[in-house]
Amino acid sequence: MDKLRFTADYLERTRQALEAIDHDAVDRCCEALLGCMRRDGTVFIAGNGGSAALADHLACDLVKSVLGRDYPVRCSVRPRAWALSANTALFTAWANDVGYDVVFSESLRSLARPGDLLLVISASGKSPNIVAALQAASELGIERLGWLGFDGGPARAACDASVLVPSFDYGIVESAHATLGHLTTDWLRTQLHEETAVESRYQARGASRRPPDAATG
Repeated sequence: MDKLRFTADYLERTRQALEAIDHDAVDRCCEALLGCMRRDGTVFIAGNGGSAALADHLACDLVKSVLGRDYPVRCSVRPRAWALSANTALFTAWANDVGYDVVFSESLRSLARPGDLLLVISASGKSPNIVAALQAASELGIERLGWLGFDGGPARAACDASVLVPSFDYGIVESAHATLGHLTTDWLRTQLHEETAVESRYQARGASRRPPDAATG
């Protein structure tokens, strides 16, 4: 094996996958997440394997990192997010007592409320528990987003909006999804800090309501 060639080829395939991502789709998903946060909803995140690890990572970033290192004492929004695989007792109870296909959907049915949002992270988009979670979200009437790979699988059609990484390599798809996580965090942090600054200016002038651009984006 030509080790230098292998590295160069892998990085080139990663670059190509990232460049092929639809920027408008990324913006639509970011706007949907921001809308959920503005209405005080909770973002639920579901993923298996490496995607479960990313779900945990993203939930952390949405709750804390979005606020920024020097976040204001009063922020325009305090985001709420939860990875559906984070409670291992609940997760394994559903898996053991009923089946792995329902580990996300049944927890979502118990926890989700109107105004919440489900984000699924899946390379194939065809994991039965991911598809079941999207079906449950549809029945609950909550918004459905997907970060997907391959051809999107059945999950793509079940999402209100999705970002597709057009690669059939699990590692490259998961790397791109991790990049999406950091991109989304920065996008939301920038938007929320701009809104907080606008609100502060309005309050300094004695305004009693949020300015239209901060209220509607």
